[in-house]
Amino acid sequence: MRILYAIQGTGNGHISRAFDIIPILQKKGNVDILISGTQCDIELPFEVNYRFRGLSFTFGKKGGVDLVDTLKKSNFRQLVREIRTVPVDEYDIVINDFEPVSAWACYLKNKPCIALSHQAAVMQPQSPKPSHKDIIGRAIMSKYAPATHHFGFHFKSYNDKIYTPVIRNQIRSLTPTNLGHYTVYLPAYSDERILQALSTCADIKWQVFSKHCKRAYTINNISFFPINNSAFIESMASSEGVLCGTGFETPAEALYLKKKLLVVPMKNQYEQHCNAAALQEMGIPVMKCLKEKNLKLLRTWVNSSTPISVNYPDKTEEIIDEVLTTMYNNQPAPIFTY
Repeated sequence: MRILYAIQGTGNGHISRAFDIIPILQKKGNVDILISGTQCDIELPFEVNYRFRGLSFTFGKKGGVDLVDTLKKSNFRQLVREIRTVPVDEYDIVINDFEPVSAWACYLKNKPCIALSHQAAVMQPQSPKPSHKDIIGRAIMSKYAPATHHFGFHFKSYNDKIYTPVIRNQIRSLTPTNLGHYTVYLPAYSDERILQALSTCADIKWQVFSKHCKRAYTINNISFFPINNSAFIESMASSEGVLCGTGFETPAEALYLKKKLLVVPMKNQYEQHCNAAALQEMGIPVMKCLKEKNLKLLRTWVNSSTPISVNYPDKTEEIIDEVLTTMYNNQPAPIFTY
C-alpha cells in the first residue's frame, strides 16, 4: 500500500504531530511525505519526498497574521503549478494534515483525500466556536484544504470522529518538574511588545522563545531564546506555567504536562479563536491581546491560577487503524512490511 502523507508547514504543530504519526504509517505501508509552507521552525527526522511553497500565512509582530505580507509573498501561479505536479494518482491513500497542494490535487482529480488534522475537528458543528462571526475565516478554514473524509483532533472528543490530541512521545517520556519560571511562545508578537507586557510582573522569571531573535539575551527578569525544539520542551517541562498563542499542540502539551496555561489568540486567525472558545469552556483563561488593559489577567493568572486536569491517552495507532479501515470499506487495511 502506497500512502502519501501531506503536512502543513506553517507553524510547528503539524510537524510536531507528524513525529508520531509517520512511524505508525510506515508500519502500514510505503509512505511518502509532502510538506508545503514556509513558517516552520522544526525539521522532521524523516526523508521528505516533496517540498512545496504552498500557501502560507505570515506571522506579524502585533499579535496576528500579517495579511498584507501574506498576500505579497503568495505566488498563486506557482501554487497552481505545484498542485498539478503532485502525482496523487500514484498513491492508494492520501492522508492530509491541512495541506493545500495535495488536497486540491485530489479535488481536481476526483481522488479521495483523508483529512487527519486539528482543523477537521474545529469545523465540526459540535466543536466550540467564538461568539463573533468571521465569515472570511470560516471560508478559509473550509476551503483551504478540501477533503472527502474528516478525522480530527481537539482538546476534547466532541463526537466519534474527533479524538483527543496526539501527544508526541518526546513529551510523554518527560517527568515534569517546577523550577518556578514561566515559558512563553507568542510568535505573532515582537520581542519589544512581549518585553513590555511581561515587565509588569517583575518578580517572575520568564523564558521567551521568539521567532524574531537570532541569539539569546536577557533583560532583567526576562530571557529571550531563538526557537529550538529541545530547549523549548525542556523549558516547558520544568516551568510553573505556559503563556502561548491559541494554536493546538503547545496548549495541549502544556495541559498534558499539568502546567498552568494562559492563551492569547492571534488576530485574523479564526482557528485560534475557535480554540480559545474550547479552552475557555474547559476553564483556561484567555487574554484578548497584550494591551495594557488586559494585563491584569496576566498578573491574576501568575498569582492564583491552577492547572486543569486532562486525560490524553496514547491512542494514535488505534486512530490510524480506524482511518485506514474506513478507507477500505470497513475491512481491515492490508499491512505491508518493507
